[in-house]
Amino acid sequence: MKSYRDLIVWQKSVRLVTIVYEIVSKFPEEERFGLISQIKRSAVSVPSNIAEGYGRNYTKDYSRFLQISRGSLYEMQTQFEIALNLKFIKKEDLKEIINLSIEVEKMLNSLIKKLKS
Repeated sequence: MKSYRDLIVWQKSVRLVTIVYEIVSKFPEEERFGLISQIKRSAVSVPSNIAEGYGRNYTKDYSRFLQISRGSLYEMQTQFEIALNLKFIKKEDLKEIINLSIEVEKMLNSLIKKLKS
């Protein structure tokens, strides 16, 4: 593997960020500095930490950054649940993002487990 860009989990998480930005663009304008900002930051943190961890020279550092990435993913999932409760988004509209985030979550879990063994 030449680069973090070759990692499927990174590629999928970048796709996830794109979908997140598309979805939150439909949220109420007054949420621009609230929930929208929080969701965008947590979403962008997922591939960013995968890339940063990959660039570290130590497996423990890489594993730690993957754990941070996973935490950001959980944060984003929670924020979308809140958005759903506030009726900023319909359940059907959220399906793609939830499915992709669960896929990224499973890949992160697998990579973390592989690095620990």
